[in-house]
Amino acid sequence: MKKDIFIDNNIAKNFTNPMDPEYKKLIQWLRTKKDIPHGKEDEINAHLAVSQKLLMEYKRSSQNASSATNIGVIFDLLLREGRLVRVSKEQINSFKDEYFTKAIQKRLLSNTEDQEHIPVVLLSYRKYALSIDDNFLKDLVNFPKHKVTAAKRPENIPYAE
Repeated sequence: MKKDIFIDNNIAKNFTNPMDPEYKKLIQWLRTKKDIPHGKEDEINAHLAVSQKLLMEYKRSSQNASSATNIGVIFDLLLREGRLVRVSKEQINSFKDEYFTKAIQKRLLSNTEDQEHIPVVLLSYRKYALSIDDNFLKDLVNFPKHKVTAAKRPENIPYAE
């Protein structure tokens, strides 16, 4: 199974100059690719779960930053190394058609923009998510028939395991 994680833009936009040691560890984990025997790469190396919409958010928030820890630079690195878990618009729409019933939509607390990210997390391999948005986190954790690990801080998710 791929070691993937969804990182909301409200977290990623602060990667450029991280002071927090836990974020430094997360960034290091994302950036480091271990050379290991063929067939085990996905189980060892970090992957980022993304959609086109999330990529556009990353670009808008980091367009003038050039540090090696910038989410745009990290994204480019992961793209070159084949370490992205891309969820297509078709997959998102199919998921929403199946799971976003009227009853579920009424219970969602997050804004409409963030609701587009719910399928990205729920279609990822490990269903790990980092965000500082309380409503988005509640929607993820409480989404029926899915078990999600979501938190505001990286040390509250076993992302490197």
